[in-house]
Amino acid sequence: MAYKRTLLQTSIAVQSVISIHYFDYMSNFSFSGERHDFWELLCVDKGEVNVMAGDCQHTLKRGSIIFHQPNEFHNVLANGKSAPSLVVIAFDCHSPCMEHFKRKILTVQDTESALLAQIIIEARHAFSGRLDNPYQEELIRSLGSPVFGAEQLIRSYLEELLIHLYRRYFANPLPVPTQITGRPRLGHPSEAYNRVIRYMEEHINQQLTIEVLCRSTLVSRSQLQKLFQEAHGCGVIEFFTLMKIDTAKQMIRDNQLNFTQISDRLGYTSIHYFSRQFKKITHMTPSEYASSIRSLSDKDH
Repeated sequence: MAYKRTLLQTSIAVQSVISIHYFDYMSNFSFSGERHDFWELLCVDKGEVNVMAGDCQHTLKRGSIIFHQPNEFHNVLANGKSAPSLVVIAFDCHSPCMEHFKRKILTVQDTESALLAQIIIEARHAFSGRLDNPYQEELIRSLGSPVFGAEQLIRSYLEELLIHLYRRYFANPLPVPTQITGRPRLGHPSEAYNRVIRYMEEHINQQLTIEVLCRSTLVSRSQLQKLFQEAHGCGVIEFFTLMKIDTAKQMIRDNQLNFTQISDRLGYTSIHYFSRQFKKITHMTPSEYASSIRSLSDKDH
């Protein structure tokens, strides 16, 4: 048979990345602004921010994503009430379809959120230094043995993110298959998983046990552990502790409660136990974390 090769077409090609960040900001953070000759996307993972794009100001809530075109002035300002968490990625892309993204504010769905999460994960594999430093001007490749394919996956995930958004907002919608095999089911957890997560969120101020979780969510012990091992690589109680510390970080950035009050709100038996748990997970004491976040907020003032 005379086989013929098909050269695959490229609709969106990312040439390079300039920065990849995941920021946790204080509720009073402000960045005075900048302009540069490459694209930048900003997605709100938590909280709310005000953003200037050119001469227009926008309020972005959780799940909102904005694209700043090359040489467009932009800034970021927290609203003083909610401490925001943001994904910011700067990149070069000269594909003609990027014209559609100019000055657009879109909303990410589960698939796009999962792709952003994968970009952050691969960036931690590929590059050294902190991803929460907004003043880092160069990505430094990790020394030693790099994780195979990390940089290529960053480009692939970013291109896939842009394709998904383009299809949903600017092209005729395509039918979505009911099941996609051979890939992690990112963004599509089971109802049992969602039920457990909701219960933990509603009882974040308590000390939960596996027995209580099983009884309250109607999930067996073995299924419960399997759900969280597959989704997060840890046990359900360990994940609940991570949720508590993540909530504590949010409270610290909100700057409304002191450490003792935060410890009490989250159901810890003492401020000392809370501080030990916080340091074990973040490698910083609550005071050190607060100082670190404030130092980032103060640099631009």
